[in-house]
Amino acid sequence: MGHDIYGINKAGAEIAYARFSMGNYNATILYRLLEAEMFYAGVSGSGGSTTFTVEQIEKALRTYYTLYKKDVSQLNNDSIGWDQKQILIFIKNCLATAQKEGRVRVYFG
Repeated sequence: MGHDIYGINKAGAEIAYARFSMGNYNATILYRLLEAEMFYAGVSGSGGSTTFTVEQIEKALRTYYTLYKKDVSQLNNDSIGWDQKQILIFIKNCLATAQKEGRVRVYFG
């Protein structure tokens, strides 16, 4: 069991992926940043999906930076933990797709 969260473009291709073991509390951070707590099912995601707008993903990114007080130049810095990097990369990939296509779909498995 675990959380497998996918960002999906309009064509149905995976554009972002985040994986958390069932006991990893960092999964809840990504759910909260996306304001998608309803898809959190404890040891995994609910299996549901939803569509996010550019504005929603931008808000998630702003909240991430507020939470971690990090900027883009520190992305590869060893002081950022693996899960923090994974969350940031996931959100940035979703944002790039949403900016290009107007929206991005996220599946919470």
